Amino acid sequence: MKMKIIYITIISFILFGCKKDNLINNGDAKLSFSNDSIIFDMTFHSIGTSTKTLTVYNQNNFNVTTNIYIGEENGGSFRINVDGISTKSIEDVEIPANDSIFIFLEVTPYENSSTDSVFLLTNQISFTTGTKTQNIVIAAPGRNAFFHTPDTYGVFVIGSDTFGLNYSKIDCFEEWDNTKPHVIYGYVVVEPECQLRILEGSNIYLHNNSGILVIGGSLKVLGQANNKVTFQGDRLEPWYENIPGQWDRIWLLPGSKENEINHAIIRNGNTGVHVDTVASAVEIGNKPNLLINNTIIENMASIGLLGQGTIIEGNNLVINKCGQYNLACNIGGIYNFNHCTFTNYWNFNTRQTPSILLNNYYEGSNGNIYERDLKKAEFNNCIIDGYLSTEVSFQQETSNLYSFNYKFNNCLIKIDPNMDTDNQNFNNVILNQSVNFIDYLNDDFHLENTSPAINHGDGDIINNNLILQFDIEGNLRDAISPDLGAYEYLN
Repeated sequence: MKMKIIYITIISFILFGCKKDNLINNGDAKLSFSNDSIIFDMTFHSIGTSTKTLTVYNQNNFNVTTNIYIGEENGGSFRINVDGISTKSIEDVEIPANDSIFIFLEVTPYENSSTDSVFLLTNQISFTTGTKTQNIVIAAPGRNAFFHTPDTYGVFVIGSDTFGLNYSKIDCFEEWDNTKPHVIYGYVVVEPECQLRILEGSNIYLHNNSGILVIGGSLKVLGQANNKVTFQGDRLEPWYENIPGQWDRIWLLPGSKENEINHAIIRNGNTGVHVDTVASAVEIGNKPNLLINNTIIENMASIGLLGQGTIIEGNNLVINKCGQYNLACNIGGIYNFNHCTFTNYWNFNTRQTPSILLNNYYEGSNGNIYERDLKKAEFNNCIIDGYLSTEVSFQQETSNLYSFNYKFNNCLIKIDPNMDTDNQNFNNVILNQSVNFIDYLNDDFHLENTSPAINHGDGDIINNNLILQFDIEGNLRDAISPDLGAYEYLN
């Protein structure tokens, strides 16, 4: 509703702000413009907009000299660049006969005192030629926001890797609400024994190479089915809507514990969620390092969900369009995924890696191979699909001294047709059949009525877990034969 009001206001401003002028004489020559108004895309206060271009035409058969200036400040810094000169006003600009000049415009909104998170800035760029003045309307929607900016530079050591980051620390027990968006520059750090709670409906925007680091503390993302939490890049122009790699990751470092993500949408980063731990922390019976429910992860330049020797439980997940892996269960660990849809239809370049990686070793910086037990990687009532002929990679260390335990129960899988699946690792699976999604090219992973995934699930998986009795959209599942994946088919 707020955005409708803003754009109605813009249109009204344009209609009443533009007047026709009559040519009186050569001294009052009329200019023509590529646009009668310049409307910027939404941006946050204190962040500059993308550049807009206005072409000014002199369609007369004689040279014209004009003065160009921006109106007074009105809640933001409006800037123009006229043929390479950055200014707010410039005089005696000559436009040759039947020629044109380019004007480039930018706006940086100031913080608006309105309690509304969305506001509108208006101004005009004026051209005075002789006694004639022509105006072009400028309108820039803006948003107030909470900004989290770095105030510290630190060096972090994780395993054999050392790296430096600009970051800011949150208060030890901090809550982010949805009264205004949150914009992160650099990294936000959650320190040991501290907790960051992100409440339902919160919108988190992350700048290039920014992220959230949890070091020995906890992250609680508390979205609701009808009020999700979103994580995405801070470029709001429509062109950036589905561009991966705009920010770094949510990184749960070794020692972080009892992290939860509920009803979230995580998109357009490098890695969606990266979960680390230390080898000794992975013991059967421990609580998950990450419990992630009812969440969509999409458009990641690298990996959607990365676990490294950790414990992850995922329920009702949709992970799609990742440049490498949708899910990487790396360097061993314990993993349990129920009613998840792993669909990798990455289309930004050629993808060489499958949707899912199962692995129990890594190569250190010294070239040595280090192994860890893959104690469990279990997939129940899941769909694993994508463009490649096989969408699961099994990478087991060659000594066979470390466990490599995995199981697919009642799943639809695209897998190497030459792989032996007549064993205890595969139970009641559908192999290499078309899923028949509604429209996978447009990221609609609901099931067609012809899908083999319908009624193929194991009801025992959902009956002891209230979360799984409903699909990712809150629809009740069939208690005896639920459908595979995150979406229950509805007649």
